[in-house]
Amino acid sequence: MLTAYDYPTALALDECGLDLVLVGDSMGEVELGMDSTKGVTLAMMAHHVAAVDRGLGKTHLVADMTLGSDATIQTAVVNAKTLREAGADSVKLEGAKIPQVEAIIAAGVPVMGHVGLLPQTAEVYRKHGKTAEEADQIVRDAVALDEAGCYCIVIEAVVADVATRVTEAVSAPTIGIAAGAQTDGQVLVSTDLVGQLPEPPPFVTPRANVRQIVIDSGKAFVAEVRGSE
Repeated sequence: MLTAYDYPTALALDECGLDLVLVGDSMGEVELGMDSTKGVTLAMMAHHVAAVDRGLGKTHLVADMTLGSDATIQTAVVNAKTLREAGADSVKLEGAKIPQVEAIIAAGVPVMGHVGLLPQTAEVYRKHGKTAEEADQIVRDAVALDEAGCYCIVIEAVVADVATRVTEAVSAPTIGIAAGAQTDGQVLVSTDLVGQLPEPPPFVTPRANVRQIVIDSGKAFVAEVRGSE
């Protein structure tokens, strides 16, 4: 799974053979220049989901429920349906919000779970599952999400052996990010993967340097125009 936030990226990713494309609230940081994901609204998410949906013809589109959009069962269902209407095939919720998950699924919208680091509520980004108590809670949360009907579960920034425990404990496929290699799949922010920003996270090895391509192209354009003056 890779992220997309716009139509051109969606067009390209649709040709990659991916199982899933995620319109993540990570757009707040990597697309909109915010300090965190917390400022992303449901309206912003729906706007970007619609753009990505226009570019995807083959790949399943997952949309993040934004901070506060799943605060109650009723609002969670309404907002999940809004994202579905915008073009999402499923939605992803952070944390073991079991009543919301069950209600959204009952309303006809598939749900992806998310355990470990929860960026919407985290005060500090850190590795989770280092203590026995925290590790056990992550496994319990994942099992609860699995039993509630999540078709897939993201495991973010979790100690590798704990991610392995989760993968073995649930029937749904797991997708890891900074959680080791023993999950069923992996997810990355496409902006990091292609080297679009100056400093990608330490767990990402960029496969390209799009930022430098843009700089070089811009400089060439400036030189060409000024040279013709």
